Amino acid sequence: MSFAILARCSPVLLFLLLVPATLVAAAVRGTTIRVAPIYLSPDTTSAKLADVDRGREVIILDTSSNGNWAHVEANLTEERTVSGWMQNKGLILPSTPDGDKILFGEAVDAEDQASQRGGRRYAAQDALRLYGEIEEIFPQSPLAGEGMYRSADIRWQLERVDVMSLPSAKEQDPYMRRGMNEDYFKKVMKKFPGTKWAHLAAFHLIDNKLCGDWQGQSKCPQKEAEIYENYAKDYPQSPATPEALFQAAYRWSALIEIYKTEDNQKKTEEAKNRAIADAQKAMSQAGQSDWGPRSQRLLFMVQQGIPTYGNGS
Repeated sequence: MSFAILARCSPVLLFLLLVPATLVAAAVRGTTIRVAPIYLSPDTTSAKLADVDRGREVIILDTSSNGNWAHVEANLTEERTVSGWMQNKGLILPSTPDGDKILFGEAVDAEDQASQRGGRRYAAQDALRLYGEIEEIFPQSPLAGEGMYRSADIRWQLERVDVMSLPSAKEQDPYMRRGMNEDYFKKVMKKFPGTKWAHLAAFHLIDNKLCGDWQGQSKCPQKEAEIYENYAKDYPQSPATPEALFQAAYRWSALIEIYKTEDNQKKTEEAKNRAIADAQKAMSQAGQSDWGPRSQRLLFMVQQGIPTYGNGS
């Protein structure tokens, strides 16, 4: 086939022509950036079988003679698939020029929709899938790590809303409540080790180690402060390190008051010193982020003897 003919082919047909038949037979996967109707045959007047949501996986089985239609097996949900014909409008394949950027742009738009009052329903779930498909379809893309992280982050936040709405969310010890699924963040850490996305994923995992309610006792904030300090030590280059140091400093500042109620003057002084040290570290590493001013405020309150926790705060 001449290059002139190839140039006129649709992305779907071009991909099927250029990829070895054995690989096509195995699976050519893609996704869609629009709600795409699936028809019984390659004709909009034929019976409509279903709609495929943005970011859902589709497997290309065949293409029409004119290249305008693809015969696909589409995942409608995690459990349900349907086979039929869909127009190649909005279909993203590994051969789509700048397909990774297009997917990322659609995901960002969906995430923006989700944040708007009256935004598109289920836009957050759309964004979750679209971000995730970048790594699946374009594993070598510079956007693959960020896409995978953002997908995991949205999934985590959606699940966190449900977890925090349960009565067990107020339990003191974290093992007494249901935690968020860590698998997706751990996959980011495994596939993109040493990157900012792996570092941020590790930071989110701390959520599952936090107490639901301190109940005015020193055990929880002391343990949490040490967890945040260890994170800052283990991930000194992470964008989340200033926040981790601030969170540690805040917990030490809270312990100043808690240790007073436990009549432990020695630990009260120790907590004050560690709060000051962590706040100063956070300020030195915060750059232009909000954690600098927040740490400055916290440091000022601790030095002035202003309680940051309890009835006096």
